[in-house]
Amino acid sequence: QVQLVASGGGVVQAGGSLSLSCAASGPAFSSYALGWFRQAPGKEREFVAGISWRDGSLYYADSVKGRFTASRDNAKRAVYLQMNSLKPEDTAVYSCAVEAYGLGRPEGHYRYWGQGTQVTVSS
Repeated sequence: QVQLVASGGGVVQAGGSLSLSCAASGPAFSSYALGWFRQAPGKEREFVAGISWRDGSLYYADSVKGRFTASRDNAKRAVYLQMNSLKPEDTAVYSCAVEAYGLGRPEGHYRYWGQGTQVTVSS
């Protein structure tokens, strides 16, 4: 079983930056694809970014391409999401998730989820 703890959320003005982290515990971290998701109030959860387990290939939602950068550090058992040029519509609870031997795609079968961290972007 993998446990995930996300951190780094906060309140930032539009145009600002935040960096989220997700620390993992449990076996075989390097064999997991990693995904970042977000859910805004009254909306469905949506995929933000993902990293393949095999070669580190990155995938992004169109809404964040060019602004967000996902990365992973297998030695530290952590995944990161650098968010730049934030917009009010980025306001949401951001969660990380893992999928064994996955590609980090939106349609992946993410089995373990972190508790989420709130990101609020003020206009």
